[in-house]
Amino acid sequence: MPVTAIAAVSQEAGPVPDGSSAMLPLCVDLDGTLVRTDMLEEGLLVAVARLRLGGLVGALLAGRAAFKRQVARAAAFDPASLPYNEDLLAWLREERAAGRRLVLATAADETVAQRIADHLGLFEAVIASDGIRNVKAAVKGAALAERFGAGGFAYAGNARSDLAVWQVAGTAVLVDAPAAVVAQVRAERTVERVFATRPPALLAMLEAMRPHQWVKNLLVFVPVFTAHAVGDLASWVGGVLAFLAFCATASSIYIVNDLLDVQADRAHDRKRLRPFARGALPLSQGVALAAGLMLLGLALAASCGIAVVVGAYLLMSVAYSVHLKEQPLVDVFLLMLLYTIRIFGGGEATGHSLSLWLLAFSVFFFLSLAFIKRVEELQRAEAAGRRRVARRGYTTGDIAILQTFGVAAAFISALTLALFVQAEASAQRYAAPLLLWGIVPLLLFWQCRMWLSVARRYMHHDPIIYAVRDWVSWLTGGVMVLLLYAAKSLVVLAH
Repeated sequence: MPVTAIAAVSQEAGPVPDGSSAMLPLCVDLDGTLVRTDMLEEGLLVAVARLRLGGLVGALLAGRAAFKRQVARAAAFDPASLPYNEDLLAWLREERAAGRRLVLATAADETVAQRIADHLGLFEAVIASDGIRNVKAAVKGAALAERFGAGGFAYAGNARSDLAVWQVAGTAVLVDAPAAVVAQVRAERTVERVFATRPPALLAMLEAMRPHQWVKNLLVFVPVFTAHAVGDLASWVGGVLAFLAFCATASSIYIVNDLLDVQADRAHDRKRLRPFARGALPLSQGVALAAGLMLLGLALAASCGIAVVVGAYLLMSVAYSVHLKEQPLVDVFLLMLLYTIRIFGGGEATGHSLSLWLLAFSVFFFLSLAFIKRVEELQRAEAAGRRRVARRGYTTGDIAILQTFGVAAAFISALTLALFVQAEASAQRYAAPLLLWGIVPLLLFWQCRMWLSVARRYMHHDPIIYAVRDWVSWLTGGVMVLLLYAAKSLVVLAH
């Protein structure tokens, strides 16, 4: 129903004489109630991700309602992909089928609210902010009381600001409301239903930080091993601080990336289950968590002398999340740098500079892994009948050439490793340098197997996560470590 028809429809209902709550029109809040997100926050993040910030500052000075209207114009969204509160939605459908009148009453802009109402097909009217008046708290309560009469409607909400609406409502429906709000409303109003389905915030925060990805930060310890400083306690202290700094900073970037990609993630068969995409964690909390982790990461980095390195990692990661992930080839080369800078940071924190051979190997090795990541995403899109991946600069027609690039990088990395092993053997650090040469074919075998998994479409994860879960990868890595240990231990026995 068009927004302009609200008044004519809504004013028909007054207080229910017999006090039956089932006869009261049910007015439903949008943000945090019908949907597990805030549409203004959603719009702001989309505007930031797409660099559509023109006019927002001026609109904010004109008032909150004008600001919401400007954000709504700048940020398109798909109402079908929003994280609806499915339990509440199922109940609303039952109420509607039983003949109850449903109205969407929200502080969101009316253009946003109307699109959602049209998509759901449940509401006979929409009451929302119109660019001039911000329909929230007491303003919303007054608007509903004017249309339905004081006590002539039921209201479903979730926040403390909704208390002003419940004061003039006949009955209440509580949806994921704080305990204090629930207690106050129960003391003052008849409560029809209580929906409490949001998962604990701490668990959602931990999930958003992606601790399983911290395995990548173990790369900071590579210089300790290549410098033969395993017994140096100071090196390990610096390495641990660097590891923690990269973990905190990386988690903050994952959160920023998820916030900026929240709409694209909802269209992805796997990423739609991430905390922000499914509405398990408010977007505003994500912004605060990301900022806190960034500060923690930089503080830890400063304590081990790599603040500049971690700062560069942070800037590159933000640039990648905001824009560069959409640029073909630039994105994979930047991913390669984000892996390599971890090793470089580890060298600075532990006091063991990296050889040029090791840096060269890292460049080609991680470039190959970055291409694996992109090819896997495109294959998944192709299987789903899509030609593109949201916020990526490739089409499914690029799969073959990207595979060629990635396989070539893998073989060059193996060649570079062979040259590095030759340099190590020539340095006479090992009594049995021939054992080191066994590492080269093992690494090449592992990389070829990874690309074979891509070709056969077994690769359903980030390549590092795939390797962590793959027993062949563990076996190959174990044999490589044994070869390195055997070559080194013979030095001890020789003395």
